[in-house]
Amino acid sequence: MRKLAAGNWKMNGTGDDLDQVTRLITAFSGTQRADIVICAPATLVHRMAEIAAGSSVQVGGQDCHPKAAGAHTGDVSAAMLREAGADYVILGHSERRSDHRETDLMVRAKVLAAVAERLVPIVCVGETLAEREAGRTLEVVGGQLDGSLPGELPGDIGIGDVVVAYEPVWAIGTGLTATTAQIAEVHGFIRDRLLAAYGLDGEAMRILYGGSVKPGNAAAIFAVPHVDGALVGGASMTANDFGPIVTALINA
Repeated sequence: MRKLAAGNWKMNGTGDDLDQVTRLITAFSGTQRADIVICAPATLVHRMAEIAAGSSVQVGGQDCHPKAAGAHTGDVSAAMLREAGADYVILGHSERRSDHRETDLMVRAKVLAAVAERLVPIVCVGETLAEREAGRTLEVVGGQLDGSLPGELPGDIGIGDVVVAYEPVWAIGTGLTATTAQIAEVHGFIRDRLLAAYGLDGEAMRILYGGSVKPGNAAAIFAVPHVDGALVGGASMTANDFGPIVTALINA
């Protein structure tokens, strides 16, 4: 399994920040042991893809609409992202689930739209602090997995091409990070759930950890079983921060 370091710039970045991608490309020229992707704001996807063309860095979007086209002002379709040069797309991020009231069924529809355009979906799941303190972490994560992932994919697209990202909501942008024991428990649970749902294909699905991943804690996180990479927020905005995280993943 090729590990994956995915950066999520969220609603940050303008053209002036694209030099960080150039620096990352230079630092990891020829890298083959891990996939590297930056999920950019929609306004930067095309320009970033042009810069990254032919390099070890790929580009992704941060959301897509479940429909291919239509009267949906302000939305972006999977086909639009693909045409702009994206290879990946983040779906069901907790900020989309809370800010835009996205349900599991909506996320599932977006997954199907993404794979129809040969985009690799990074499907996010994770519990709030209140849910963790109530002892409901596995119940919540399991429900999100069941509701957000399709039972099967159309045509020749394998479920193994779908990526799952565990991001405890209470650790996103807070400086808090789940302990390695907490990460191990949830990632092991997710793997078992994927195996039960998809058989051997569930073994091929990559499970990322996200939640205040930084250069200082990346190596310890990547040593946890069933952690196949990371979905990184703020630390992915600069090559100085994201580069060491990628290096830690390559060396894991």
